[in-house]
Amino acid sequence: MKTIDFVPLKDRVLIKRIDRESKSPGGIIIPDTAKEKPIEGEVLAVGSGVRDDNGTLHPLEVKAGDRVLFAKWGGNEVKIDGEEYTILKESDILGIFKK
Repeated sequence: MKTIDFVPLKDRVLIKRIDRESKSPGGIIIPDTAKEKPIEGEVLAVGSGVRDDNGTLHPLEVKAGDRVLFAKWGGNEVKIDGEEYTILKESDILGIFKK
């Protein structure tokens, strides 16, 4: 897992999208222009969590290193040190893959 000098705020998560296979099951190579955006990614950094009305901090359920599934068009795409990442809220994450 790559380390990065970036910490998301509150309930936000920094994700590196994981590209899928560029071949179809039949062996046809899919060009980059025809590929869909990946909806799987690896969590690289997480925010501190959110505070409730009483001021209690609730940490996030996801942690760095988790492989997650998220909404196709969720989050914001950013470039950090020349690499493309996605920042999204924890609520946009649909689930965590078990290892």
